[in-house]
Parts: sequence; structure tokens; C-alpha cells
Amino acid sequence: MSNTFYDKTILDGGVEVITETIDTVRSVAIGIWFAVGSRDESPAEAGMSHFMEHMMFKGTPTRTAAEISQHFDRLGGELNAFTSKEYTCFYARVLDEHVDDAVEVLSDMCVSSLLADEAITPEREVVLEEISRHDDTPDDAIHELFASTLMPDHPLGLPILGQRETVGSFDHAAAADFKQRHYVTGNVIVAAAGHIDHARVVELVKRYLTLPEGTRTPRGEREPVVSSALRVVRKDTEQAHICWGVKGLRADSTDRFTLSILDSVLGGGMSSRLFQEIREKNGLAYAVFSYHSLYLDTGQYTIYAGTRPSNAEQVITLIKQEVEKITQDGITADELSRSKDSIKGQLVLGLESTRARMSRLGKSEVTNGEILSLDELVSRVDAVTGDDVRDLAQRLFSGPRVLAMIAPLDAEDVAHLL
Repeated sequence: MSNTFYDKTILDGGVEVITETIDTVRSVAIGIWFAVGSRDESPAEAGMSHFMEHMMFKGTPTRTAAEISQHFDRLGGELNAFTSKEYTCFYARVLDEHVDDAVEVLSDMCVSSLLADEAITPEREVVLEEISRHDDTPDDAIHELFASTLMPDHPLGLPILGQRETVGSFDHAAAADFKQRHYVTGNVIVAAAGHIDHARVVELVKRYLTLPEGTRTPRGEREPVVSSALRVVRKDTEQAHICWGVKGLRADSTDRFTLSILDSVLGGGMSSRLFQEIREKNGLAYAVFSYHSLYLDTGQYTIYAGTRPSNAEQVITLIKQEVEKITQDGITADELSRSKDSIKGQLVLGLESTRARMSRLGKSEVTNGEILSLDELVSRVDAVTGDDVRDLAQRLFSGPRVLAMIAPLDAEDVAHLL
């Protein structure tokens, strides 16, 4: 199957290879994406997807961990990985002449990682330190607290890093079992963008990415039950870290472009209503912004602010006031025009990177999304009207609302603000 800007091949075992050829660059970004993230874990293996991301770098029968790193350093390339709630990606960015090398080493890591106990033991400690660092950073931790409060009975409410108790129990048997179940052909998308030939990438994947055959793991998709909720973690912090929000949209929602504009106007930048009202006009916060997350079966819309505890009530009140205004009155023609220009500018600038283009292909495929050309993306953004934005705001914000805080406050101090 081919398209005007990408090529796609599904191999016999189910591995998908999708590429975008860019003749005007000399680099190539290659990612091996697995359709497994924190949402796919059992309670006993919470954090295993992220732990596996670490372990793939820790040596194979033919390479030590140091040799894997040295290999990409010698190529002048980049080697990294990341884990989300719905996928894990291992990627490299190299000169076009080193594509064969990059695919071979990435494949070796993903296929043949030893998962040896002598490597697992110290890496467990590394991840436990990562969890401690996260917990000590309240402006990070608040976002996981919000997600778990919004979706307490849904796997998307679970933290990507897992729990200390589960991570502390990981061993070779647990890691090997997880890999055997999830690191199979039907769960894999290989995405590449840059100065490459599609047929060549397909050939390299066939040769090196020899994973066990298996079908796509069921994702357990279901709509979460969301109720209005307040959760306050009392902590002796200098600031009250606040997340206020609602259930959002699925990744395949036709309203996702409207949501981008709503998000941009409400809290997406320095000209947004929340930034102007809370920071510029009232001086109540240094950081204030909104964002939206789109998942296979649901989504979340979140507004964050960090402020002195004594100002928390005023900040939450202003957030709610701005939400009410946009729900009742919609947005102005100038805001609509400005946010469209901003979103289109970000799209174009973002796609000047081979890694961003590779990520767009891989993420869209692994979450069953559309892969749209730049012209199609721009057209979808341009088609949004002010009425669309107001209608979506009314639908989103009329549902249950969730407030999460990490602050030197008690829940009863802010219960009236929900």
C-alpha cells in the first residue's frame, strides 16, 4: 500500500514497516514501536513496560551494554527510547549511510536482550531512584495524581513508572515472561523517516527483526467511568500544585482538531486566556497551562497551575471562571484565527525533524490513528469554526470535573472549589 508521502508494508508475521522518504536530508530516524505500555500491565507487573525499555539496552549475546552505546557514539548517532501508557519505542537517528547498522543493533536489542539477573538487579535500583525523583518533583507527580483521580478504575490511570513494590520484585523470569507475551510480531511497527528507500528498510527488518510470531495483544479498550472527585496529597511544598480537568476525547475522534484550538485558546501559550488572566494580569503563577491527551478509548483534558498555597483558592476560581466564559460565549474570531495560525506553524516546524516525522508515523500506526499529510492536517485545522469550539467546550466541561492537588493544604480547605 502506498500513499503520496509514505509507504507501508505488512510482513508475513504481522510486523508493519512504514516509511517516509525525504530526499533533501542526509539523516534517517528509525523507531521500533511496540504496542505495549502501562495500560497493558497486570497489577503485579505495574511498571514492567518502562522497565523493559531500560533492560533492552543492557546487553545481548553479541554485545555488552557498553558496546551498544559505543556503537552509536562511533556512528555520531542518537540512540534512545521512551515508554508511554500505550506504547514503547526504541529509536535511533543516524546518517543515511549507517541505516543498516542502526537497524541491526536496534533489532539485536529488541530480539536478543539477555535480561540477565546481574543486569536486572542494578537497573531495578535505577528505576526506583527514578520513581523517587518523580515523587520528589511535585510539578511532575501532580499529573499522575490527576490521571489516577480521573480514571481510578481504568488502566490509563496507572503510573508509567509503576510502584516501588512491583518494580522491586522484577527478576529475569518476570521480564522474560512479559517479553514473550508482548514483544511479538503482531505488536510491532517499524517506522523510519529520512533519506531512505522503503524496500531497503523492509529487507533489513526481515533480516534482523526476527521476533516470535504472535498477534496484536488485546488492549482491553473500554470507556472509563468518571465521577467528580477531589484528591489532595498534603505535602510541605512551597507551592500548591493544581490540576483541574475533565475526561477528554479518543485518539480517533473527529473533534480532535477542534480540541487543539480550544486548548490553544484556553491555556496553550503565552497569549492564552489562562496565562493572561492568572499570570500576566494577577501575578498568581509562574507556570500555568493546559494540555490534552488522546488515547485509544478515551482522553483527558488538564489545566495545571503552580501557586503559593495562600493563592490556591483564587487560582482555582479563575480557572473555573475562564472555563465558564469559553463554555457560554465561545471564542472570538481573532482567537480562532490566531490559534489556527499557531497550530499550523507548530505542525510545520515540528515536521522539519526526521525524528518528529518518524514519531508521527509510528505513533499513528500503533494507536490505530490516521496518518494525514501536512496539507490534510492544515485543511482539518482550517475547517474548525468558532461554533465548533463552543459546542465542544459545552460537551467537555458539562461532565464530571476532577481537582487534584499536592500542597500543604487539606482536602476540606478546598472541597468547596470542586
